[in-house]
Amino acid sequence: MSACLCAVPGSRAAESGRETISRDETCERIAGKLASVNRNDCLADGIVCSGSYSVRGIPILVKEYPPLERRSPRARVLVIGGTHGDEYASVSVVFHWMRILDIHHSGLFHWIFVPLLNPDGLLREQSTRTNERGVDLNRNMPSPLWREIGYTRWVEAVEGDPRYYPGPYPMSEPEARFLVDLIHRFKPHAVISLHAPLNLVDHDGPGRPASALGSLALRKLGNFPGTLGNYAGMKCGIPVVTVELASSGRMPTDKEISAMWRDLVRWLIDTVPIEPGTDETWVEEDSEELQQEFFGK
Repeated sequence: MSACLCAVPGSRAAESGRETISRDETCERIAGKLASVNRNDCLADGIVCSGSYSVRGIPILVKEYPPLERRSPRARVLVIGGTHGDEYASVSVVFHWMRILDIHHSGLFHWIFVPLLNPDGLLREQSTRTNERGVDLNRNMPSPLWREIGYTRWVEAVEGDPRYYPGPYPMSEPEARFLVDLIHRFKPHAVISLHAPLNLVDHDGPGRPASALGSLALRKLGNFPGTLGNYAGMKCGIPVVTVELASSGRMPTDKEISAMWRDLVRWLIDTVPIEPGTDETWVEEDSEELQQEFFGK
């Protein structure tokens, strides 16, 4: 992890002196927005405010499934949904997976779930990919060559499309600072990030990738400065699995959600933690076609 350590500016307080809201009110708003998320699921035991807030003062919620007595976990795993607020299914599937763990947590892994990284984007009347300040959080992570490549390629590849605005500088946004801080403190052996709607599985960083999760097959996407995969996978050396669901607004079937979960757990058992000295790293293609498509990630 030493390669990715850097100073993390404070992200605890709401921006610009905004008032904050409670966990209960946040859950009410999420349940009011997403038909597939029940209010009681969000208010379940263990879902708490992280202590960090969005620009608008909405708490970023987390749930931990800690080690169990008399069993040491194989690895620590971080699961993130709702990086883009208009990708509803990425939030709903994370809540569904938490319901599975509520029943079946065996202590095999130590989990932390962030079901909604971008509450401001989701909870607008018209949900947006970006946060309150119009920043794409999956372009705001600290990365080598962030300015030289990330910002410049945003201007050139999509002509400054505001949906992909990387922000004025890395970690300018409280949600990105929260995530960097959480990675530093939790030190996950694997990070699972849910998105939509590219209908594939991507892998950044060390280790052998999963060939498929449910019906989602592995497909290489270009690695891009400012993304979680570039930061955690390439800079920090943590395997990052990006689960790209087939639809932003339509939930997979319960059968498919369970199949993805089973395949994910099997991959974790077979793959993490990465043994020290492992040289195998998943290298992405960097073709122009894939780079264009990557702006959907």
